[in-house]
Amino acid sequence: MAGKNTVARVEEIVKPIAESLSLELWDITFSKEGTDWYLRIFIDKDGGVSIDDCVDLTHAVTKPLDDADPISQSYMLEVSSPGVERELKKERHFEKYLGYPVMLRTIRPIDNVRDFGGILKAYENGEITLKLRDGREITVNKKETSYVKLDDFDAESFKKEL
Repeated sequence: MAGKNTVARVEEIVKPIAESLSLELWDITFSKEGTDWYLRIFIDKDGGVSIDDCVDLTHAVTKPLDDADPISQSYMLEVSSPGVERELKKERHFEKYLGYPVMLRTIRPIDNVRDFGGILKAYENGEITLKLRDGREITVNKKETSYVKLDDFDAESFKKEL
């Protein structure tokens, strides 16, 4: 595993364990906040993630992570759901949520606007297409976004408007 970044190394260890518990590994982050390092593992499953799911995965990965020792410094391990306004980062995230309302922030303004909300219409080759409330469609390259998140408002009434 030499030469791989920390998150990729941790994913190799955690993913099969999560799958054995019928959990989807949504994302892994490793970041420094103040003087502390945090390894955050986000999991998902149909019907939602419970506290027990988080506890079960925490217990299941602690020893394998300690044994493999992919992280040289001390860190805090957190396992949680990605939440209702989960960030869409990977191709499979976008594919799973086609037809859902999302919030998108661009790095640079488009017609003096950086924040957009709409229905995720398509995702292909890194290009995100949204149908906005006013009926227009915009297409933005994922590399040009700060984030894309599910939008947790009354999605059914929004879909009816379209």
